[in-house]
Amino acid sequence: GSFSPDEVIRKRLLIDGDGAGDDRRINLLVKSFIKWCNSGSQEEGYLQYQRMLSTLSQCEFSMGKTLLVYDMNLREMENYEKIYKDIGKDEKIIAAAHEKISECKKQILQAKRIRKNRQEYDALAKVIQHHPDRHETLKQLEALGKELQNLSHIKENVEDKLELRRKQFHVLLSTIHELQQTLENDEKLSEAEESQETQMEAEAKQ
Repeated sequence: GSFSPDEVIRKRLLIDGDGAGDDRRINLLVKSFIKWCNSGSQEEGYLQYQRMLSTLSQCEFSMGKTLLVYDMNLREMENYEKIYKDIGKDEKIIAAAHEKISECKKQILQAKRIRKNRQEYDALAKVIQHHPDRHETLKQLEALGKELQNLSHIKENVEDKLELRRKQFHVLLSTIHELQQTLENDEKLSEAEESQETQMEAEAKQ
């Protein structure tokens, strides 16, 4: 049958999950689940739901990696046990083999504890996957898409206005430049006329 949230949390308290960051991941998953249950808005609930799925993926990845190490250590332990039987009286090699076997046994125990945690991951996954409302999620995504489209139109309008102002400013600068050039030409023409009149007056006096 399905697990209630309270049953999952009580089961968590009975499991000694250490190694590979399982305690941290489980605590994070439980906290995310509680936040998801208490989320006030659809957007917040959807974000918490995505975080829980991400944490579950990390847990599954860690579990798979640990199981690979578990199988490898089993083979190494069998190999060292065979070496232990073959080396006979070589005490140094025997001591080294015993030490390696002891390390392998510790890693095997760790892998077994992680396998217990996998049961909790599966229970939480069933609870989480049972509750999400796909219809509401699609409606929320559709609303966000419309909002994004509206913002895109607003951006285009602002860019068009900026382009128009840029062109108007360019025309204004050109007009000012032409006016300045005209004033300079008029000033030069006036100076030339004054010079000509002065010369004509001088010639008349002679």
